[in-house]
Amino acid sequence: MNKKILCAVLCLSMAFGSLAGCGQKKETAPEASNTGDLESSGEETSGGETPAQSTSENKYEEFLTVDVFDSHANYQGIQPGWFGEIVKQKFNMELNIIAPNVAGGGDTLFQTRSAAGNIGDIILTSAADGRLQDMVTAGLILDMTDYMQNAKNLKTYDAAIDYISGSLAKEPGKWCIPSEVSTREATVPLGGTEPNCGAFLRWDLYKELGYPEINTMEDLLPIMQQMQELCPTSDSGKPVYAFSLFADWDGDFMGNAGGLFCNYGYNIIGCVMDKVDGSEDPVDILSEGSDYLRTLQFLNKANQMGLLDPESTTQNYDTLYAKYQDGAVLYTLFPWIGATAYNTEEHTSQGKGFAMAEIKDQKIRNWGCYSLGNSGIVAMVGSKAKDPQRMVDFLDWLYSPEGIACGRDRYCGPENVLWEMKDGEPVLTELGEEAFFGGDATMPEEYGGGSWKDGSSQLTYKIVSDGEANPENGVIYNPLLWDSYNEKLTNPVIKDWQEKMGATTAIDFLEKNDQIMTSPGIWFAPEADSTEIATLRTQCSNIIKEYSWKAVFAGSDSEYESLIAEMKEIVTGLGYADIVEVDMAKTMAQREVWDSAR
Repeated sequence: MNKKILCAVLCLSMAFGSLAGCGQKKETAPEASNTGDLESSGEETSGGETPAQSTSENKYEEFLTVDVFDSHANYQGIQPGWFGEIVKQKFNMELNIIAPNVAGGGDTLFQTRSAAGNIGDIILTSAADGRLQDMVTAGLILDMTDYMQNAKNLKTYDAAIDYISGSLAKEPGKWCIPSEVSTREATVPLGGTEPNCGAFLRWDLYKELGYPEINTMEDLLPIMQQMQELCPTSDSGKPVYAFSLFADWDGDFMGNAGGLFCNYGYNIIGCVMDKVDGSEDPVDILSEGSDYLRTLQFLNKANQMGLLDPESTTQNYDTLYAKYQDGAVLYTLFPWIGATAYNTEEHTSQGKGFAMAEIKDQKIRNWGCYSLGNSGIVAMVGSKAKDPQRMVDFLDWLYSPEGIACGRDRYCGPENVLWEMKDGEPVLTELGEEAFFGGDATMPEEYGGGSWKDGSSQLTYKIVSDGEANPENGVIYNPLLWDSYNEKLTNPVIKDWQEKMGATTAIDFLEKNDQIMTSPGIWFAPEADSTEIATLRTQCSNIIKEYSWKAVFAGSDSEYESLIAEMKEIVTGLGYADIVEVDMAKTMAQREVWDSAR
């Protein structure tokens, strides 16, 4: 991301409540409902309740197909499986996910649907860079104030909701619910066992080479070449490449480059890169010696060495993920891809799997807790939603302990199904162990049966900051952080990694070796670009993306250098310097915000 990345690395939103009445007019304030309070509806707040036991029949009479516009989703269509079944039983509706990443990437779909006056019933997208204000001005989203009167769970995050809505829209109202909200301080690291980036590679092949030392990013290339020679074909017999890319996450520049320069502690605003600890002066991505250009040159060298997948320019995330499952890629730009796609019990039991190697000069960026939420992706209700109260109720449920546990992929899921409490501690059930350690499991019939993995939430949305705990029982939603989980999480890959690295997890290693820097989790919301700058930015970013990809796949050093020079010349002529000036001012403003939190 987060994706994610990355980041990795790489958010989500839902709620629970009653309907003031189907067909209710939007301009009429809804009658206050109590359904945000689980006890008021006769439902248990935790435990082994099945979806059928929390039927929505008396609350939501009309079955709805709800359009969910999700900017970060990698799945399009009706939410399947057990998560879809929970939503259906609680809210008498199904989620139809609309994913720009699947429909062609970029902002085209968002702009098209905005122009048509209806982005979706629920909208999961960025509120930053003037987007929230644009949606408010255009009347595309709903002020949720009246609908949230009894939203018990969302009230926990009222300060974050008001901060993001008030910072990014002039008109008063509760326009959006930020993602990654936290009850912890902004300087506290998010939590987790792995960073959103790092040199995550096929550890078994790295071990076979004798764990060669990696002093800089560039030292990876000959090592990855040797690893590719050790493993030239995938499980299905297809060619193996050290690196494989995709363009789904391209924004102002080539997005996959972030999976490499993030290893050196950068945040980026527009076209300006800045070390998150403020240890160096910020630079624009095209300046001589920038780590963005360093990354492009690194990937070009990889291409010239035959290490870069030639299908990178045309494939999407799903195609890439399938290659990782097949063992056709040896380095993962975003750790979670290799971990989820390849590190199955079948592979790790054979000693094969991805793990983090050390780059001696790395200083990996980590994120602090978003005590006031993350405006990079937020949850909103569309102004033309079929049933706005039900949409807000759904969002309220998503921010409940049950919604958080079930609504984010690879969180602990339903209690007494995938996990249970024993002696005051959470432990996986037999089914949970099959799911998390075996890679998949068949869900009970009351949850619709089918695959746990395929039926998990397809909404790519981080509801709360990683490491958050259920306030009712203290259970951390992410089972990777449970003692009981890590006691069972042992296989030849993990055992060898821990012995070699002298640490229990990747984060543990980075902290012990002072190779991590944390940026305060206060989301900075820069002012929107003027119309002139916005136009220039679009023109320049299109050139930067086009030429970055061309340069990466250049067949020689001279061709690479020529393309980089041509890119710089074109954007300079377009007015790139004006964009840099604006982004430098935004970067320095962000530094002030972060410094105030330290």
